Formats: sequence, C-alpha cells, structure tokens
Amino acid sequence: MLNEQKTIERKPDEIIVAEDVGVCFDANSSNDDYKSRLINLLKGKEKLFKKPKKIWPLESISFKGHKGEILGIIGSNGAGKTTLSKIITGILKHDKGYLHVDGKVTALFSFGMGFNKELTGRENVYLNGMMLGIDKDLIDEYIDEIHEFSDLGEFIDQPMKYYSSGMKARLGFSVASHLQPEILILDEALNTGDAKFSQKAAEKMKELVQKAKMVIIVTHSLRFAQRNCDRLMWIDKGKVREIGDPKTVVKNYRASVPPPVKKKRSLELNKTETIVRSNPVIEAKNLGVSFKLNTGEFWALKDLNFTIYEGEVVGIIGHNGAGKSTLCKVMTRILAPDSGSIKVHGETSSLLGYGTGFNPQLTGRDNVYLNAMLLGIPKHIIDEKFEKIVEFSGIKDAINKPVKQYSSGMRSRLGFSIAAVLRPDIFIIDEALSTGDLAFRQRATERIQEMMDRAKAVVIVTHSMPFVEKVCTRAIWIEKGQIRFDGDAEEAVKLYREAMGVKKAAKRASLKNSKSIKQNVVR
Repeated sequence: MLNEQKTIERKPDEIIVAEDVGVCFDANSSNDDYKSRLINLLKGKEKLFKKPKKIWPLESISFKGHKGEILGIIGSNGAGKTTLSKIITGILKHDKGYLHVDGKVTALFSFGMGFNKELTGRENVYLNGMMLGIDKDLIDEYIDEIHEFSDLGEFIDQPMKYYSSGMKARLGFSVASHLQPEILILDEALNTGDAKFSQKAAEKMKELVQKAKMVIIVTHSLRFAQRNCDRLMWIDKGKVREIGDPKTVVKNYRASVPPPVKKKRSLELNKTETIVRSNPVIEAKNLGVSFKLNTGEFWALKDLNFTIYEGEVVGIIGHNGAGKSTLCKVMTRILAPDSGSIKVHGETSSLLGYGTGFNPQLTGRDNVYLNAMLLGIPKHIIDEKFEKIVEFSGIKDAINKPVKQYSSGMRSRLGFSIAAVLRPDIFIIDEALSTGDLAFRQRATERIQEMMDRAKAVVIVTHSMPFVEKVCTRAIWIEKGQIRFDGDAEEAVKLYREAMGVKKAAKRASLKNSKSIKQNVVR
C-alpha cells in the first residue's frame, strides 16, 4: 500500500528522498478504449474477466537527490527509468514505499512531444509554458532569451510542421530550461542533437543548478553522462544496481554488457572496407526542396548534386536543421523535389525515427505487418521473417500488446528489427542509433555490418563523428540546405570539426568583448 503517513527525517540539502519505492501494474488489465475492448471481446481476443497478474516495473527503489547536483540515470531499455521519472513528476503514483520531492518538477520526456505542429514555434512556447503552470508575464520576460538560445531565427514564427527534429529539440530544451524550473527532468531529451547543441545544453544545465534545486538526466549516452553528471544511478530490472561516481558506474555498466561477437569486419574497431562498384544507386541532379512559409519561400535543400554508388556506406552530417532529414525523405519518396531530379535504383527501407510509423492502437504484431507492407514487402515474406523480427527485437510476448503500452526502448528495438531483418536494397537510417541502450546499439551496429555485405548501399544520418570516421566510406556535409563537402569520411569530419571550433572561438571572443564593454561602461 502507498505509505503517505510515514515521515522520514531529511537533511536540508536533500531535494528528493525515495525509500523502497515501487509501482505495480496488472498485466492482464487493458488500457484500450471501450470500443477497442468490445471488438476484441467479440473476436475472442479478450476475456470478460481475467485473473489479476501483478508485475513490478519498479521495485524497492531507494536514493537521495541533493541540492545543486546533476543526477544521471542510466540502464538498459525497459529497466524502469521512464517509469521512475513519471513517479517523480507525479504523473504516476507509487504503490509502495516513501517518496518526498521538495520542489516543482518540470519534465521534458522527448523533444517536441507536447508541441502542436500547426502552431508557430513562438505560440508553442506560450502553450507549453502555460501547460507547465508558468505565468504569461514570465514567458513574456524570457521569450527573447528562449528564441536566441534555440537558434531558430525567423523560424520561430513558422508552423512547427516545417521544423526538423533538431529544431524541435532546440526549442523543447530552450522552453524547459529557461522558465525557472526548480527540478528539471530530461528523459532521453539530450539523445538527439548535434555536438554544438549538446555542449550548449550541458553548459545551460550547469548554470541552472546554481539557481534551481537539481537536474535529473535520463540518458543512454554514457559519454555525456560521465562528462556532465555529478552522480550516476544505474537501474536494472526495476532496482537500483549502483549509485555513485559517474566514471565508476559507467565502467561497471559497460562490463555488464556482453562483448560483441568478433567478425571479419567490426564496426566498433576497424575502418570499413568495402568494394565500391561503378553502378549508381542514388543520383541527385540540381535537387531542391522548398516550403511556403509565412515569410515567403524557403529552400530546405538547394542545388544538390551527388551520386551514391553500389557498395558505399555514406554518412550525412551537419548541424540540426541543415536539411539532412529532408534529404532522407526525398530519397525514400516521402517528399518530391521542387527542382532538379533524383533517381533511386532499388527498393529503399528507411528508419527515419524509431516507432514514428507505428499505429499506437494496434499491437506490435499488427504493426510489423503494417510497416512491412507499406515498404512494399509481400505478406508471405513477412510471415517467413516474423519470428526473426520478434527474436531480434527482444520484446517477446509484448508483441501481442498495443504499441501505446510500449516503452521508447521497445519501440526502438521493434522499429530497427523490422527495417533490418527484411534486408532492403538501400538502407537509410536517420538518427536511428541515437536511441537505445548500449547492448541494443551493439546489436544494431552488428546487424548493419551484415547488411553492408548484402545491401546495395547504406546511408546513415548521424551526429556521431567517431561513428562516421570508423564506419562510413564517404561523408556528405550539408550546411543550410547545400553541400559543403562531399568526399572521404575522415576528411569530412576533420573539416566539420574545424568549422565548429572556429564558430565556438568566435562566439567566445564576442562574449569576452561584450563583457569588456559592459565593464568599461560601469567604470
């Protein structure tokens, strides 16, 4: 039973105190609407009365969060990290144990999740702020800072349906971090974004904890967690496995993941070697894509010329909003070019975002067939590969549950499994490896390795420069919708990093001059 009467002595710096916290679900209960339940009942898929079957996604969680700290939470997909975040924010109620949270919680579960795509970015700032209980006067006070921090420029007054995932990411973090949160929870919110944005967000969080009470980061990025968190808590199967020094916890967590199977070519260690043939797979000539915005016509892509040949592994790099996702949508025929042309010689299978194409009301099984058939895969092929898809995803019996009951990690695994097991001619992955735990990413990279031997070409959009250097045979750097560099992957990464360094140095110099001017004025 929920223990609300228990009082525990707390120290002044203890912002969160959790003792033996657990949450219980009935595995046989249905979260479907009455219409869906009636249909399933008539079909014989659901019994009128079912014996309760309790499961504990969280059990005996005990920890303390301290004032002024950045606490990181890591663990495998399905370990209970998001469930714990929802309990701290009050979205879920715990069924046992004691929990005290000293302060108002602001949570960002995924970038752009609460945005209305028909409203402008500015309108969404006010909408999200007021949903968080922030007074309009305070939003008025911070709107310019939010706009500047997000780097959206004139797009702040455009409908969000025209935003890239990176633009939504920047705005989401800007809103959550600027409106004076007491306790800020970022659940997988920093997994998307380029290096420049991640660094900016990290600096903002360190600034936040000087004024706010604490920040909690749920992440699969062990490097980011180790660099930016004061402590790490490792959750495993609904229990706290370890909590303490980030370096030590990360080391022990890595050791718990089985080592990758050594193969002829390892994505983790060796540079990719592949035979590039003269057969063109994707040909773009003067390619352009435009959108009609409030301020006029905007070219997301303009005058792109490139040819991808059979056997190539091409990395697409660039800042958030550069046009990378738009290019993926053109290559997969989701968008048609407004100028120029593109020819794709072969069937493409794209992973533009884990689970984005899922129907939440349908089961995982139904979504496997739906997604595969949308890719043009015949039903008999899906029947043949179905068990392998489920086995690779690791979601087991949950394949027969509605996708709306899945965690983000479960959607991740199933989405990748559908795309990878069906072995497409051309495999396009847009930031797909940014989501998922260490073990999943390891399995995913091994599967991509296998696909490189069978597919005509692999195109990967990513912000991971080490991944591009080791895996890609070539890289295309896109800046403001145009190709800045196209060639050797290592050379592309080098030039991209140098450009980022120059911009950072210029920004630091500008800030230094600005401070100097202010000091002189005061004197």
